[in-house]
Amino acid sequence: MSLTIRRAVDGDEGLVLGFIRDLAEYEQLLHEVVANEADLARDLFGPSPRVYCEIAEWEGEPAGFALWHYTYSTFRGAHGIWLEDLFVTPAFRGKRIGKALIASLARRCADEGLARLAWWVLDWNAPAIAFYKSLGAAMQDEWTVCRVDGAALDALAAR
Repeated sequence: MSLTIRRAVDGDEGLVLGFIRDLAEYEQLLHEVVANEADLARDLFGPSPRVYCEIAEWEGEPAGFALWHYTYSTFRGAHGIWLEDLFVTPAFRGKRIGKALIASLARRCADEGLARLAWWVLDWNAPAIAFYKSLGAAMQDEWTVCRVDGAALDALAAR
């Protein structure tokens, strides 16, 4: 049994979009996905990408992905990685693919001298929370996520 983790390359945008849609369906958020292949091609493979993606392949078959970007901590005075999406196709679960994807990002943090690896998890997703805790992740319950988007973002920008 072989697992390979590779950086997504130009031409993988359809695969990445498929993983995003599968994740959104699992999270009951498919109605919120408006991204398309052109968006992903631009942002992952354009002249100055700001987001990156690792693809996990099990015996040559796409099995999952991790989509991430760099962050900066003013308190730590150092960059970090924000894991935006992590998904392993149900048929490939139980093969430690999710753990390998997160470990690859942790290695990147160590290799680049980054201060942290962080992500969100939905509060109802008990299996994911247990998995992340098993990796040593600490839940940051004292923080509340704030978001401004859609019409509220437009209104704020117009002030």
